[in-house]
Amino acid sequence: MTITRRTFLEHSSALSIGAVSLSAVGFSSTGALAATEEQLMFAGPLGEKELGSKDAPVTVIEYASMTCGHCATFHNTTYKPFLEKYVDTGKVHFIFREFPFDPVAAAAFMLARCAPEEKYFDIITFMFEQQRQWAFSDNPRGAIFNLGKQIGFTQKEIEECLTNQEILDGVTTVRNHAANVLGVDATPTFFINGEKVSGALSIDEISKYVDKHL
Repeated sequence: MTITRRTFLEHSSALSIGAVSLSAVGFSSTGALAATEEQLMFAGPLGEKELGSKDAPVTVIEYASMTCGHCATFHNTTYKPFLEKYVDTGKVHFIFREFPFDPVAAAAFMLARCAPEEKYFDIITFMFEQQRQWAFSDNPRGAIFNLGKQIGFTQKEIEECLTNQEILDGVTTVRNHAANVLGVDATPTFFINGEKVSGALSIDEISKYVDKHL
């Protein structure tokens, strides 16, 4: 997938949900990490979006796409109890990384990155909660602009954000590293202390992977 900063503003037809979205398959898989710890902890040029103590005994990394229905399922059902059970109690250091499958998802991530840093996770949560209203629109360009206004941006700020090449390159770098080095090919994909697990895990399912490291 090649996305340029003009994609969002000049070519509204490019802002459509592509058939390349492997997350639509909705399968679950597990496997040992084939990459080194250094490769796994590569944060990308924009820095990490993370919650919880870095000294926690378990690190959970999630790769997600904003237009992935299974990612929305995880965030709308499992994410909050997961935070309460593990992150808020100091057991898990949680890292969220962008893995857009299409230009709409990339645009949504760019808007989240353009917002004040302390609002990032609130915006991601809101986007997943409202996913059906914006991610699958017949007018994706209009939907993205409406989404931006809902989270507090002006028209000008949205245009400036979606033409910010540094942010686009940063998001794309993280995605490409995950795909080419870590073997991520579906979302959501988690690395739980290095173990790769894909699928919209329930709280009971993700607990099985976390608890064995506690």
